[in-house]
Amino acid sequence: MSLTLAEVEHIAGLARLALSEEEKALFREQLSAILDYAAALQKIDTSTIPPTATVLPLRNVMREDRVEPSLPHEDVLANAPAAQDGYFRVASILEPS
Repeated sequence: MSLTLAEVEHIAGLARLALSEEEKALFREQLSAILDYAAALQKIDTSTIPPTATVLPLRNVMREDRVEPSLPHEDVLANAPAAQDGYFRVASILEPS
């Protein structure tokens, strides 16, 4: 499928691209080649191939969920910009009622 320069200009407009005449000609050739390749792929008979979501085996890639000791409370608050009464102190984001 060969694209026209008007179609390339329309696509460039949708993408908000300002193209020179040389770039329009180059992209016309490249986009036309991509569409020709896609058309060739459409001709392949895939009726005997089952639908595939992934070619990789399904497996859980997360670690086992287990309880482990966490950092000491004092060490965590030591890096806080501000702390008060054992908690992080942050700026208020809601108006008091």
